[in-house]
Amino acid sequence: MSGSRKAIWAVVGAVVVVSTIAGAGGMAMSLYANHRQKAQVEGNTTTAAAPKSDLARFAVGSLATLSTPAETPPAPEYAFRDRTGTAVRFSAFQGKVVVVNLWAMWCAPCKAEMPTLQALAKAYETNEDLVVLPINVDATPDAAADAKRFLADHAPLPFYSDAKFQLPFEFPGKGAMPQTIVLDRQGRIRAVMRGEADWSSQEARALIDAILAESGAPPPA
Repeated sequence: MSGSRKAIWAVVGAVVVVSTIAGAGGMAMSLYANHRQKAQVEGNTTTAAAPKSDLARFAVGSLATLSTPAETPPAPEYAFRDRTGTAVRFSAFQGKVVVVNLWAMWCAPCKAEMPTLQALAKAYETNEDLVVLPINVDATPDAAADAKRFLADHAPLPFYSDAKFQLPFEFPGKGAMPQTIVLDRQGRIRAVMRGEADWSSQEARALIDAILAESGAPPPA
């Protein structure tokens, strides 16, 4: 075999190895990229800045890019799953303020901010009016199993999942990962954070307390 043919077959072999290693994680990232591209095209059709609510005052520090729309649409009526595989909808949490966090094991910023969500959940653990709701979007059983083990080290956070990887595109973040959405007691979208944030920070707790106080519930001591 000539040197040029050997070089060609070496390249082919390398491609096969890389493709095998990529596996399900590569499929998930490809799906994310395709969804993301579609979201960007759709987003480019809107140029005017949307009006903000009075919650915009909390868009400081690690929440500097927080979106607080004046319009407050309801959370999508989309079914995700709890740890046992039972279908759950956001309407099940009406009457409570809900911090929805969309995350995946392949998303490094998602995992980096998880301890701050854990700290937030612990700070409000005795307050039944607040729910911190992480929803994993990994698409394979192995990745979901890894995600369950990861969350087990971040108690009291519960495990929920959306293996279809659709929820990030049902919310205003349109595919951003991580993406955190704060719902009020009526199940309305009040704030959206695209990307990593410190949810144990003073500004995060001030945002949560403000939404809790809208119905007269006292913040935690």
